[in-house]
Amino acid sequence: MKFQTTIYERVITSTPNTFHMADLKYYNYAGVGEENKKKYSYSQAVRVGDTIQSVDSGIRALAKLHLLVKFSGWDPNEGAIPSDIQAQIDQAFANVELALKTAGGKGWEQVFSVRSYHLPLNDEALEAVVRNFKTWCPDHQPLWTCVGVQRLGRDDMRVEIEVQAFDPEGAKKA
Repeated sequence: MKFQTTIYERVITSTPNTFHMADLKYYNYAGVGEENKKKYSYSQAVRVGDTIQSVDSGIRALAKLHLLVKFSGWDPNEGAIPSDIQAQIDQAFANVELALKTAGGKGWEQVFSVRSYHLPLNDEALEAVVRNFKTWCPDHQPLWTCVGVQRLGRDDMRVEIEVQAFDPEGAKKA
Protein backbone atom coordinates (compact mmCIF):
# COMPACT_ATOMS: atom_id res chain seq x y z
CA MET A 1 0.00 0.00 0.00
CA LYS A 2 1.41 3.38 -1.01
CA PHE A 3 0.96 6.39 1.25
CA GLN A 4 0.98 9.97 0.01
CA THR A 5 3.71 12.13 1.55
CA THR A 6 2.43 15.40 2.97
CA ILE A 7 4.03 18.75 2.19
CA TYR A 8 5.02 19.02 5.86
CA GLU A 9 6.85 15.67 5.71
CA ARG A 10 8.64 16.67 2.51
CA VAL A 11 9.80 19.96 4.04
CA ILE A 12 11.07 18.24 7.17
CA THR A 13 12.83 15.37 5.37
CA SER A 14 14.31 17.44 2.54
CA THR A 15 15.53 20.37 4.61
CA PRO A 16 19.11 20.02 5.87
CA ASN A 17 19.41 19.99 9.63
CA THR A 18 20.68 23.58 9.78
CA PHE A 19 17.94 25.10 11.93
CA HIS A 20 19.19 27.04 14.99
CA MET A 21 17.33 28.97 17.68
CA ALA A 22 19.32 32.03 16.56
CA ASP A 23 17.44 31.80 13.22
CA LEU A 24 14.17 32.69 14.98
CA LYS A 25 12.87 36.27 15.08
CA TYR A 26 10.30 37.17 17.72
CA TYR A 27 7.68 39.94 17.49
CA ASN A 28 5.23 41.76 19.77
CA TYR A 29 2.96 44.60 18.79
CA ALA A 30 3.12 47.86 20.74
CA GLY A 31 0.98 48.33 23.84
CA VAL A 32 -0.34 45.15 25.43
CA GLY A 33 1.96 42.99 23.28
CA GLU A 34 5.11 44.59 24.73
CA GLU A 35 3.60 44.70 28.24
CA ASN A 36 2.78 40.97 28.15
CA LYS A 37 6.28 40.20 26.90
CA LYS A 38 7.71 41.83 30.03
CA LYS A 39 5.05 40.54 32.44
CA TYR A 40 4.66 36.95 31.19
CA SER A 41 7.94 36.40 29.27
CA TYR A 42 6.45 35.32 25.93
CA SER A 43 6.20 36.64 22.38
CA GLN A 44 3.16 36.97 20.14
CA ALA A 45 4.74 35.87 16.88
CA VAL A 46 7.83 34.05 15.69
CA ARG A 47 9.20 33.89 12.18
CA VAL A 48 10.75 30.55 11.24
CA GLY A 49 12.13 31.07 7.74
CA ASP A 50 9.15 31.52 5.42
CA THR A 51 6.67 30.90 8.21
CA ILE A 52 5.26 33.22 10.83
CA GLN A 53 3.70 31.71 13.92
CA SER A 54 1.87 33.68 16.50
CA VAL A 55 0.51 32.65 19.86
CA ASP A 56 -0.95 34.91 22.54
CA SER A 57 -0.15 32.51 25.34
CA GLY A 58 2.96 30.80 24.03
CA ILE A 59 5.18 30.10 21.03
CA ARG A 60 5.21 26.99 18.89
CA ALA A 61 7.89 26.60 16.24
CA LEU A 62 6.70 24.40 13.38
CA ALA A 63 8.18 23.58 10.00
CA LYS A 64 10.64 26.06 8.57
CA LEU A 65 8.15 27.57 6.11
CA HIS A 66 5.40 29.24 8.12
CA LEU A 67 4.33 31.65 10.85
CA LEU A 68 2.32 30.82 13.96
CA VAL A 69 0.19 33.41 15.74
CA LYS A 70 -2.16 32.93 18.68
CA PHE A 71 -4.42 35.69 19.92
CA SER A 72 -7.15 36.55 22.33
CA GLY A 73 -9.82 39.20 22.02
CA TRP A 74 -8.22 41.90 24.14
CA ASP A 75 -7.77 45.51 23.13
CA PRO A 76 -4.17 45.67 21.83
CA ASN A 77 -3.56 49.08 23.42
CA GLU A 78 -5.22 48.79 26.83
CA GLY A 79 -5.68 45.04 27.37
CA ALA A 80 -9.40 45.28 28.15
CA ILE A 81 -11.39 42.21 27.08
CA PRO A 82 -15.01 42.73 25.97
CA SER A 83 -17.57 40.64 27.84
CA ASP A 84 -19.57 39.99 24.66
CA ILE A 85 -18.31 36.82 22.92
CA GLN A 86 -18.91 38.19 19.42
CA ALA A 87 -16.94 41.37 20.18
CA GLN A 88 -14.16 39.27 21.72
CA ILE A 89 -13.93 37.05 18.62
CA ASP A 90 -13.98 40.11 16.32
CA GLN A 91 -11.11 41.63 18.31
CA ALA A 92 -9.14 38.36 18.30
CA PHE A 93 -9.33 38.28 14.48
CA ALA A 94 -8.15 41.91 14.31
CA ASN A 95 -5.31 41.07 16.72
CA VAL A 96 -4.17 38.22 14.46
CA GLU A 97 -4.00 40.66 11.53
CA LEU A 98 -1.98 43.10 13.67
CA ALA A 99 0.47 40.41 14.83
CA LEU A 100 1.02 39.02 11.34
CA LYS A 101 1.75 42.49 9.98
CA THR A 102 4.00 43.31 12.95
CA ALA A 103 6.04 40.21 12.04
CA GLY A 104 6.35 41.41 8.43
CA GLY A 105 3.52 39.39 6.92
CA LYS A 106 0.56 40.57 4.85
CA GLY A 107 -2.13 39.40 7.26
CA TRP A 108 -5.02 36.98 6.97
CA GLU A 109 -4.53 36.50 3.22
CA GLN A 110 -1.49 34.31 4.07
CA VAL A 111 -3.19 32.20 6.75
CA PHE A 112 -3.54 28.52 5.83
CA SER A 113 -4.48 26.96 9.19
CA VAL A 114 -6.54 28.14 12.19
CA ARG A 115 -7.14 26.65 15.63
CA SER A 116 -9.70 28.30 17.86
CA TYR A 117 -10.19 27.55 21.56
CA HIS A 118 -13.58 28.45 23.07
CA LEU A 119 -15.15 28.79 26.49
CA PRO A 120 -17.89 27.75 25.89
CA LEU A 121 -17.97 26.18 22.46
CA ASN A 122 -21.47 27.04 21.27
CA ASP A 123 -23.37 28.13 18.15
CA GLU A 124 -22.95 31.84 18.92
CA ALA A 125 -19.16 31.49 19.05
CA LEU A 126 -19.01 29.34 15.91
CA GLU A 127 -21.21 31.75 13.96
CA ALA A 128 -18.95 34.66 14.98
CA VAL A 129 -15.84 32.78 13.79
CA VAL A 130 -17.46 31.89 10.46
CA ARG A 131 -18.57 35.52 9.99
CA ASN A 132 -14.96 36.62 10.59
CA PHE A 133 -13.58 34.02 8.17
CA LYS A 134 -15.86 35.44 5.49
CA THR A 135 -14.66 38.98 6.30
CA TRP A 136 -10.91 38.36 6.72
CA CYS A 137 -10.49 35.45 4.23
CA PRO A 138 -12.87 36.29 1.36
CA ASP A 139 -10.72 34.57 -1.28
CA HIS A 140 -9.75 31.36 0.54
CA GLN A 141 -10.88 29.04 3.30
CA PRO A 142 -8.08 28.01 5.69
CA LEU A 143 -8.06 24.73 7.59
CA TRP A 144 -9.93 25.12 10.89
CA THR A 145 -9.99 23.13 14.10
CA CYS A 146 -12.14 24.43 16.95
CA VAL A 147 -11.85 23.12 20.48
CA GLY A 148 -13.93 23.67 23.60
CA VAL A 149 -11.77 24.17 26.70
CA GLN A 150 -12.30 24.56 30.45
CA ARG A 151 -10.06 27.60 30.90
CA LEU A 152 -7.98 30.10 28.95
CA GLY A 153 -5.12 32.39 30.05
CA ARG A 154 -7.25 34.98 31.87
CA ASP A 155 -10.55 34.70 33.72
CA ASP A 156 -12.39 36.93 31.25
CA MET A 157 -11.03 35.27 28.08
CA ARG A 158 -13.60 33.29 26.09
CA VAL A 159 -11.65 32.73 22.87
CA GLU A 160 -8.09 32.24 21.71
CA ILE A 161 -7.15 31.95 18.04
CA GLU A 162 -3.96 30.41 16.72
CA VAL A 163 -3.00 30.68 13.06
CA GLN A 164 -0.25 29.54 10.74
CA ALA A 165 0.63 31.71 7.77
CA PHE A 166 2.96 31.14 4.82
CA ASP A 167 5.10 34.19 3.96
CA PRO A 168 8.01 33.48 1.59
CA GLU A 169 8.39 37.12 0.48
CA GLY A 170 8.51 38.44 4.04
CA ALA A 171 11.15 35.88 4.97
CA LYS A 172 13.53 37.41 2.44
CA LYS A 173 13.13 40.84 4.10
CA ALA A 174 13.21 39.68 7.73
